Amino acid sequence: MSLASTACVQCGGPLPTMHRADRKHCSRSCEARAYRARKQAKAAAERAAGVRHVPAVLRERARWVRHVAKRPMRTDGRWASTTDPSTWSDFDTAYRSTVGEGIGYVLATGDDVLVVDLDDALEQGELLPWAQRIVDALPATYMDRGRSGNGLHLWFRGKVPAGRRIRRRGVAIEWYSDRRYIIVGDRVPDAPLQLADLPNAAAILTALL
Repeated sequence: MSLASTACVQCGGPLPTMHRADRKHCSRSCEARAYRARKQAKAAAERAAGVRHVPAVLRERARWVRHVAKRPMRTDGRWASTTDPSTWSDFDTAYRSTVGEGIGYVLATGDDVLVVDLDDALEQGELLPWAQRIVDALPATYMDRGRSGNGLHLWFRGKVPAGRRIRRRGVAIEWYSDRRYIIVGDRVPDAPLQLADLPNAAAILTALL
């Protein structure tokens, strides 16, 4: 036991005259407040880390939804629509919401945001040869992993006349720039935090198949 009186790290008041050497708080209420403060600081750090891993060009647009079982949801828990902007939110609101399983971005006409989705492109964290060939042939851009952890999303500035889904010879690729929402997963390490330009996207992507 220590007879030395030191200050509470939470409120600055004196500790009891007789206290354990490792005691830091003068009361249980101060201990509880300190615990809540640590939790809030940790949550804020996690939010900041998440924000830093999403390109600003996407964060600045009110195109965000939550999702559950691959269906888009509003932050109030009701279903969202990829054609109804009133059901979308700004990034901060969607990111801080606890509804559903995570966040998603709605591709909308006029935004010129294009996503190339490589399904089942990774095996044990490594790109399969067919997916590596496609990634190498396209400009370096922001990439994140899909909901399953085995898919890969490549984000570009560009558009296509219509979305397309192709599965052939072991290749599973989709691309969209309108009326779709994309679940935003973990950023691929070292991927740029910018969207590369991909003009004539439909022709370029078709030529890769």
